[in-house]
Amino acid sequence: MAGAVAGVGVGFGLSCSTTKLSHGHSSSSSSSSSKTTRRCCVKMAVSLDEKKKNYTLQKSEEAFAAAKELMPGGVNSPVRAFKSVGGQPILMDSVKGSHMWDIDGNEYIDYVGSWGPAIIGHADDEVLAALAETMKKGTSFGAPCLLENTLAEMVISAVPSIEMVRFVNSGTEACMGVLRLARAYTGKERIIKFEGCYHGHADPFLVKAGSGVATLGLPDSPGVPKGATYETLTAPFNDISAVENLFETNKGEIAAMILEPVVGNSGFIAPKPEFLNAIRKITKENGALLIFDEVMTGFRLSYGGAQEYFGVTPDLTTLGKIIGGGLPVGAYGGRREIMEMVAPAGPMYQAGTLSGNPLAMTAGIHTLKRLQEPGSYTYLDKITGELVQGIVDAGKKAGHAMCGGYIRGMFGFFFTEGPVYNFEDAKKSDTAKFARFYRGMLEEGVYFAPSQFEAGFTSLAHTPEDIQKTIAAAEKVLQQI
Repeated sequence: MAGAVAGVGVGFGLSCSTTKLSHGHSSSSSSSSSKTTRRCCVKMAVSLDEKKKNYTLQKSEEAFAAAKELMPGGVNSPVRAFKSVGGQPILMDSVKGSHMWDIDGNEYIDYVGSWGPAIIGHADDEVLAALAETMKKGTSFGAPCLLENTLAEMVISAVPSIEMVRFVNSGTEACMGVLRLARAYTGKERIIKFEGCYHGHADPFLVKAGSGVATLGLPDSPGVPKGATYETLTAPFNDISAVENLFETNKGEIAAMILEPVVGNSGFIAPKPEFLNAIRKITKENGALLIFDEVMTGFRLSYGGAQEYFGVTPDLTTLGKIIGGGLPVGAYGGRREIMEMVAPAGPMYQAGTLSGNPLAMTAGIHTLKRLQEPGSYTYLDKITGELVQGIVDAGKKAGHAMCGGYIRGMFGFFFTEGPVYNFEDAKKSDTAKFARFYRGMLEEGVYFAPSQFEAGFTSLAHTPEDIQKTIAAAEKVLQQI
């Protein structure tokens, strides 16, 4: 199983600098503290200073002021409003590779990746060319197309738990569908979710949720009737005894347990070595289904997702983000006998106007083809390790309490000594300090997620130079805050 590399700050209970879960894979990663890296960072500091002098958000300010009169909070997804980090939300104009440009002309190295889909980089030339060819035939058919078969075959061959798959249009929709399916298949209604895990904005999941709910410090959402969440039970992530107690006190009543196998919506939180195997065993013993929400981790931690990486196979899986290559998409899948409950094969109804649309299928197919190339995940592992180690080392050197972790192309760091095992631990972070760090990094041309409670993402388009520029910027900002 997973082993520790370079110290542990998230996931194994030691208060060191960074976490790396290797799962038996050896991978070289160079430390940002090497003399060579330090020399590069000094050289880059000059250009970073020059960039900061010209930094302005005037056009973003004007456009966002107008947006607030048109859309609630000026945005179409809450975390984009920068409420937890302060300052001016940035309106983007274009993206390419690992970089973004805002409407004021500022350039950023991007570690949000459209919140996960851009694992091969933004606006990939091959993906764009394939989309252009597909668009010549039309953007939506409202009927089956061969592209659905192709992507379905790729997903089924990659993800251990999936024997049949249903495509939808978002991660939220996938989680709504999979919950209804679990209840239909088991004939039970109660579910277990974990505190700080986010499974979309459907009513049953807005109980102790992560993502924007955590970012904005919101209570369980108004407008959700008590009846919608009455059957939702919660436990702290990584707490096996809490799970056992829930099954004991609700014996024979639990349909399913759903979780992010690596939490990304409370920041990056890895499972303890024994946790996933333990809950797999508990659910089997109690006749409940185990659901991995791999909307974020699917095809990011490995080609077969977190379940392949950790060697734990759930009954059902939700996917999104990467399988659409940057276009709206979602999916849920699992064992054939369960999936055949879904209409029209079975009685559990779910439908969608744009589900399986040819554009999303095309972008997904070509993104997955790229990920199949040898060395893809080794490269992600290397650059992400260097990035996290460099930032945490810089924080420690500047006297800040910090810890961080990563697996392949997913990472996070907290302004707390750690370890961080669950959402309660994550909430010990100094969010005011993170906000100062965040705003400072923007001025240095680095774009992280605007929340302490969101994971970050690297891509195959990120270069070693991107990583070293980011570490140099972090060293500077961490000395200043």
